[in-house]
Parts: sequence; C-alpha cells; structure tokens
Amino acid sequence: MSNFIIAVIAGAFVLGILILLHEWGHFVAAKLCGVRVDVFSIGFGTRLWGFKRGTTDYRLSALPLGGYVKMAGDNPVEERTGAPDEFLSRPRWQRFFIAVAGPIANIALTFAIFWGIYAIAGMPSEVYLHKPAEVAAIPQNSSPNSGVQPGDRITEVNGVETPTWENVLSRLDGAKPGDSVKLDISRNGAHRALTVKIPDKPAADRSDIAGYPALPPAIEDVQPAFPAERAGMKAGDTVISIDGKPVVTWPQLTDAIRGSEGHPIHFVVRRNGRDVPLTITPTHTMTPDGEMAWLIGASRQAQTVYAHQGGIASVREAGGATWLYTRLIGDFVGGLFSGKVSMHDLAGPVGIVQLSGEAAKRGPLTLLQWIAYISLDLGLLNLLPIPILDGGHVLMLAIEGALRRDLSIAFKERFVQVGLVFLLGIFAFAMYSDILRVIQSR
Repeated sequence: MSNFIIAVIAGAFVLGILILLHEWGHFVAAKLCGVRVDVFSIGFGTRLWGFKRGTTDYRLSALPLGGYVKMAGDNPVEERTGAPDEFLSRPRWQRFFIAVAGPIANIALTFAIFWGIYAIAGMPSEVYLHKPAEVAAIPQNSSPNSGVQPGDRITEVNGVETPTWENVLSRLDGAKPGDSVKLDISRNGAHRALTVKIPDKPAADRSDIAGYPALPPAIEDVQPAFPAERAGMKAGDTVISIDGKPVVTWPQLTDAIRGSEGHPIHFVVRRNGRDVPLTITPTHTMTPDGEMAWLIGASRQAQTVYAHQGGIASVREAGGATWLYTRLIGDFVGGLFSGKVSMHDLAGPVGIVQLSGEAAKRGPLTLLQWIAYISLDLGLLNLLPIPILDGGHVLMLAIEGALRRDLSIAFKERFVQVGLVFLLGIFAFAMYSDILRVIQSR
C-alpha cells in the first residue's frame, strides 16, 4: 500500500508539473502575441475550482488527463468577431510560435534540470572508474590473442600511466580496429608487456582489450512484466552463477543474456543468505541505447559519485544529455513504425505513475532525471505531425502557408476528427498495456 501511495503522489507531481509547464508555454506565447486567453485549465471536463484574473479563468477540471489553454477565436467552427486579440486573426508566424511554445517549454525544462544537476550536484560517474584497473573477467568473445587475464592490473597503455579504469578506458577510446595497443600489466607481482591488436569486428569495444572491471552482479531493480520478474527475481538478489558458470562481475551476466538467442537461462541468485535457482527466458526488445537485444528486465546496483562542473562544462554536458535522450526517443518512435519495437512497450498514465514511484524511491536526483526524460518525451511527441497535437497545428499552418490561403472548415474538421480517433486508439492501447503489465506483475 505504501508503494502505491508513493507512486500516486509521485505520478501526480510529475504529470502536474509537466502539464502545467507545457500549457504555461502556450499561455505566455499567446500573451506575447497579443492573443486573449479565456481559459487556462489543468485537466479537462467540468470545472472543479478556479479563479478569474483579467480575462482569463484559471481552473482545475475533473479529468486529470492533461490540460489546455482556450484562446479567443481559436476554433474556426465557432463564431468569431475578427477582433485583433483572437487567435485566428494573428499572422501565421505568431500562431506557429504559440503552437510550438508548449513543447519548447518542456524541452527547455529538460535542459535546465540537467544543467542544474551538473552545476550543483556534479557530473555523475561510477565509483569503479576511479579505482585501479584490476581485471575481474574476460568477455566471452574476447580476442584470443589479447593476453589479459582475470586478476591482472593494467598500469600503462601505450607508455602512458593509467592508475584507474577511467585512465585506461580514455586511452583506449582513440584506438581503431586493426591498431596495435601496448599494455603494461601487473600479474602476481610481476610486470609484463603485451601488444594487443584491436579486433576488426563491428561489436568490438574496449572490454575486448582490457577485460571487465569488478561490478557487483547485484540486482537493483526488476521491471514489471519482464521475464526476470515473472521468473521470481527480486531487487537485492545477487547473481552468483549462470548455466552453472560462476559470475563475478555484471558484464558476464549481460554477455550471457545477449548471447542467449532467446533460450532459457538457468540463474542461481543469493537472497538473504540462501541460494535460489531461477530459469529466465530473455525477450527481444529495444535497449536504452536504441538497439535491439535480448533482455530480462533487470538493472544493476550502480555506485555513483559526483564531480562538480564549471558553468560552461555544465551547459555542454546538459546539452549532450538532452541530445542523447532526444536520440533515444527518436529511436523508440522510429522502432514503433518499423516494427522493431512492440506497441506493448508503450506506457500510458498508469505506467508513468508506476515508474514515477520507482524513481521517487531512489531519491531526488533520480526523480529529477525522470522528470527531465518525461518532459522531453512530452515535448517531442507533441511535435509529431498528428492532428490535435501541437505538431498537427504546425503541419496545418505549413500547408496553409504553402497554399497562401486558409484551408476549408470542412477539411479542418475532418483533420481533427482523424487525429482524435488516432490518439484515442493509442491512449486506449497504452492503458491496456499498462493494466496488462500490472496484472502480469502480480
């Protein structure tokens, strides 16, 4: 019950902030363009509470599924006076500005949150990066001539001292397939020199050369309705073996899952001092990096430290994080249309509330990062050229601008009707997927 209450409060907080900001963007743009705003509403339907200031009725409405700004003369079907403070009386460029102002406000919030995190809390990095580069394990498909073994400590790369994993990985970043890299390692108290050739294969990465660091294979979170949860895996479990082979670091678990080709995997996890066997069959879905892979829906416990950034560095990192999430959202939407991503992966209000609760339990920084992601998601999806969405209004304005005349009211009515049916269908399917995930997680 306590988890349910946290989820509801966190979900209401997240959605409330994002909807308020989105509509505030439209509101401010309308005011700047001299358009009269009649209603500023959080929610739809019957007015529950509010107050009037100037010409605007600020209200809370019965259905908390969004919000809207009602501007004078914004509906071509309704009677208009042609007054200059009506929306449709303003130039097209001003109507375009008002339409995109809501999404821009959401995107700006994402950037501002990341900037605040990097400028105040600092840039997050994992603890292992600042530790000596001691090799815990070797990738399954590591190059056979790498020479690096578990227990080695990498002390130099190409003659440059590398006392930490961060130094090692940064030195390997510039290496290209086919290049030779010189490694100095310490093994059982003795120093050895190795010359390693970078594998000439698409999947080659730095771990093929340096091996894996020690990342405890402990489960922090299990996603609802994914194979791990259905098999009985729980947060706090530590994976000690997979298919009878011992596991000492998290990347070994990732190797086994992604190389499973969807076949059942036999895990043994340590839970409260006892060993628990689990059989989990991975599912093929999109990763957070936008790639398709076999996953079980479990994430590891990451130990993080924060390094303070200067003003310019914070702006650069915030821009980079915003662009990264933009690409991930674009990959997800593209995957929906290409069939690489299942429609069942869509999350509706129930899913957002559930995930907001999980983010809130992990702490303020995680919740802020979640707000940043959902705000960007809301802003970008609203720019899709779908009728009723802001992108639909932009599309219609673009068509009218190209034709140099207004489209007929009949066409606009059909345009909106098609968009309404489409969005209601998406919303209903997302709600169905949310409820199905909740039922399957029980």
